[in-house]
Amino acid sequence: MSELNLVLLGPPGAGKGTQADRLRNDFGLPYWATGIILRDAVQRETELGKKAKEYMDSGDLVPDELICDVIAERFDSGEADNGFLLDGFPRTVGQAEMLERLLDSRGRELTAVLLIEAPDDEVVRRLSGRRTCAKGQHVYHVEFDPPKHEGVCDQDGSRLIQRDDDKPETVRKRLAVYHEQTEPLVDWYEGKDVLRRFDGRRTPDEVHDLIRATLATKRLEAEL
Repeated sequence: MSELNLVLLGPPGAGKGTQADRLRNDFGLPYWATGIILRDAVQRETELGKKAKEYMDSGDLVPDELICDVIAERFDSGEADNGFLLDGFPRTVGQAEMLERLLDSRGRELTAVLLIEAPDDEVVRRLSGRRTCAKGQHVYHVEFDPPKHEGVCDQDGSRLIQRDDDKPETVRKRLAVYHEQTEPLVDWYEGKDVLRRFDGRRTPDEVHDLIRATLATKRLEAEL
């Protein structure tokens, strides 16, 4: 198994971003979060980027087909010859089917779908406790990483605010969307025997170690 083709799955606040950073460093994989690769295509003014910009400027969702085309463009650029790390796509079973067809057409398949799980109450606790510096965007947490003085940034003295995205009611809406649209992917990928589950309530180091052990086992199995 020379390549590592990975999808990160899980609710917001489960710790996907933290693990993505570590996996990128571990294996040198390109990290394709949907928003990042769309913005990059727009910035580079590729034909697909121009199409995506039209939707983004009008406030519409970029169609699944166009997102898949942007991912295909990245596949064909050669940057993912040794694998990739996808986050934010697929979000639905329909998107997963599109990704599967895209990989099949290039003689590739997913190595693993890494599901980082966390209960809703834990997600709300994590996200709603975040506070962001109004000036420098430094991030704190009222419980896990509080500032020295409540409501004040340690680094530049600016006031700390709770972003709208981090308000409990908004977090619960985001979770409702995840349960409705994305959670069906869990059964879908489990049926294909590529899903691997990890408890997001563990420390980041523990989750990282378990993911690495899982991928090492996959490599050993592929070599047998």
